[in-house]
Amino acid sequence: MSETSPDTNTVNPDRWLLVFLKFIGSTALLAFFAAVMPEKWIVEIAEELGFDPFPYSPLTFYLARQLSLLYGFTGAVMWLIALDLDRYRPLVFWMAIGTILLSILQAITDMQSNMPTWWTLREPISTFIGGCLLLFLDRRATHSR
Repeated sequence: MSETSPDTNTVNPDRWLLVFLKFIGSTALLAFFAAVMPEKWIVEIAEELGFDPFPYSPLTFYLARQLSLLYGFTGAVMWLIALDLDRYRPLVFWMAIGTILLSILQAITDMQSNMPTWWTLREPISTFIGGCLLLFLDRRATHSR
């Protein structure tokens, strides 16, 4: 998709939506590295963040790696949507709504898990803002057509 439309010199209204999808998608793709990092690194990162010692258990490493794979997969989906936005545009609205709802569920699970206050505030708020921004960019691009 070009930055300007072929018949005018106006900026393509999808530009910022594409930038957002590719930026967040690229960031999420980095999670694939966390899925294969050595156990020692997972433990060191958890301790650096101030969490209790990371339990050496197959289940905890499994959950940490599976979550990383899910984040990476989400990033790949965002890139696929960005590569053919016209085809997948209806998904963007539902992705935004789903992200906003996810932020509520994150807040609930963070509180149930006794996560630190800084984590409980940062994670759901940033997810909520991201969902709202995605919704805003999608609506702006859709209504400017």
